[in-house]
Amino acid sequence: MVRIVGLIAAVTLIWGYTWVVVKISLSSMPPFLFSGLRMLIGAFPLFIIQLVLRKALLPAANDWKNILTISLLMSLGYFGLSTYGMQFVDSGLTSVLVYSMPIFVTVLAHFFLKEKITLMKIIGLCLGAIAFVFIVGPQIFHTAFGIELVGQFLIIFAAASWACANIFSKLKFSNYDIIKMTSWQLFIGAFLLLAVSAITEPVTEVHWTFAAGLSLLFCGIFSTAFTFVAWFWVLGKIEASVASMTLMTVPILGLFFGWLQLNEKLTSNIAIGAVFICLGIFFSAYKGKSLQEKSKILYSKT
Repeated sequence: MVRIVGLIAAVTLIWGYTWVVVKISLSSMPPFLFSGLRMLIGAFPLFIIQLVLRKALLPAANDWKNILTISLLMSLGYFGLSTYGMQFVDSGLTSVLVYSMPIFVTVLAHFFLKEKITLMKIIGLCLGAIAFVFIVGPQIFHTAFGIELVGQFLIIFAAASWACANIFSKLKFSNYDIIKMTSWQLFIGAFLLLAVSAITEPVTEVHWTFAAGLSLLFCGIFSTAFTFVAWFWVLGKIEASVASMTLMTVPILGLFFGWLQLNEKLTSNIAIGAVFICLGIFFSAYKGKSLQEKSKILYSKT
């Protein structure tokens, strides 16, 4: 349990600051290129670890389909969409929208992992919906449909894709070598993103700077390789919705770091939305009795 708590604390702190680093990097290189290089840098230390541990480097033939699936969900779905959308959205707000992921996990876990819907989880889902109204609502109802709103919806789709990857990992990789799974997921995902970048992003948009290089190393080694190995390991040890609840500190950290380093404005709507998302994650992961169990208790008393 101490190891689980320690890894969760490290993951939340690193992921909370990552959004500032990514936002800074986007001024030097386009989103798909940055994401692809980030994943490529993250993959190589994991391959080296596998070699040092003298473990088999290549997955079995029947594992490739599952690895490709989770690579698509994480690379194009999560990394690609969130980083592309972040061009138009502040780093702090991006972290808030991305970490609606646990609320999506709650719904998916009910259908695919047989983690029953409880009254508290329903409350959590409602709180999550309220959060979206506070964050996205002002732009929908009071301003024209603009590029910032498009960016926000792309980030929400990225959060849903990450949730799908978490559920898929729980289904297919709970007893799998986590380092092997993560390294190949990152490696394949990197080439998918770099292919998209080669087609859609002009080379003239790239400006190599010292800050950009440091950002890539930080995001590749710490924000990607270390944290995703740790996260998928935690997912294999505890219930998916409970693990997701622990991430509710990340959007708060993201807002704080964005305000502190990038002077991003913290509006009342964003702050209220962040609070509702955190409450939604908490209630979604609350381990109360399911609706079915409650109805049985009520029926037995009548």
